[in-house]
Amino acid sequence: MFIDQAEIFVRAGKGGHGCVSFRREKYIPKGGPDGGNGGDGGNVVFAADPGLNTLLDFAGRHHWLAENGRPGSGGNRTGRSGRDLTVRVPCGTQVYDRDSGLMLKDLVDAGEQVTICHGGRGGRGNKAFATPTHQTPRECEPGRPGEERWLRLELKLIADVGLVGLPNAGKSTLLSRASAATPRIADYPFTTLEPQLGIAGLPGHRRLVIADLPGLIEGASQGAGLGHDFLRHIERTRVLAHLVDVGTPPELSGTDRSPAELYQTIRSELAAYSSVLAAKPELVVATKMDLTGADARRRELADRLGQPVLGISGVTGHGLEPLGERLWEMVQQHRTSSPD
Repeated sequence: MFIDQAEIFVRAGKGGHGCVSFRREKYIPKGGPDGGNGGDGGNVVFAADPGLNTLLDFAGRHHWLAENGRPGSGGNRTGRSGRDLTVRVPCGTQVYDRDSGLMLKDLVDAGEQVTICHGGRGGRGNKAFATPTHQTPRECEPGRPGEERWLRLELKLIADVGLVGLPNAGKSTLLSRASAATPRIADYPFTTLEPQLGIAGLPGHRRLVIADLPGLIEGASQGAGLGHDFLRHIERTRVLAHLVDVGTPPELSGTDRSPAELYQTIRSELAAYSSVLAAKPELVVATKMDLTGADARRRELADRLGQPVLGISGVTGHGLEPLGERLWEMVQQHRTSSPD
């Protein structure tokens, strides 16, 4: 199950109490105070784990608590500090304070960590209060409470290439042919209801991370259909592969719109959602080239757009190798111009 949003409560550990104690040993009539300090509470630390790709771990567990510090004891023994709680999240997770809406951290890079809540400091024992004029103190400090807060977690997938297009444009089929991913494929719209990730292997030990994202519909930028649940994940991709169905004639597609008009529908939704998203490098890909009349509609689409359109067939595998090489070139150009 793919979960990309969650709300959780986190609390750092409480500091341990200080101790009131006096040294009592044979032949030492004036031992004096020897109460130790309490240990500090554990912190709550978030870490980006490249082995995770969903927030499923937070769907059934809403409270995450770090360990409390142990109290001090006699003999000037300091209590053990509480262990830090490391919360592992997928790369691309944004951590927000739920109440204020403030983003606390955007965990993008693998291994990146941030301390969200600090543990409470341990209280001082009576040994710390001893002075030349107050040699038998009987006071100590309680441990301080740890920080706590409600968090909202949002995951934005990180991928080299994002597949966009209307429902049934062939995105899932392409992902299944280009990688080992097994997305659901059927001959009706919205078979993909959640993002799917796949790794496409290229000659020379090269690889591309490809995200198959649920199909857009008109009005998605205002929340129609899958709306923002879909568009949020495209923001992390470096390059967009815009898939357009040229194999199905307009009179049989149910929309009576040409491939160029279908292309403009998606472009309008991207621009309405974010100007940054609309400015991403894009490769237009004509799909279902194995069907009758597809090549003519591909040429017509290229003429209408005034740019080359690469034709592929997920069924026969036609054009998949040139597509991988072209996407690799675009990703490398983007990495060079925008390393962040």
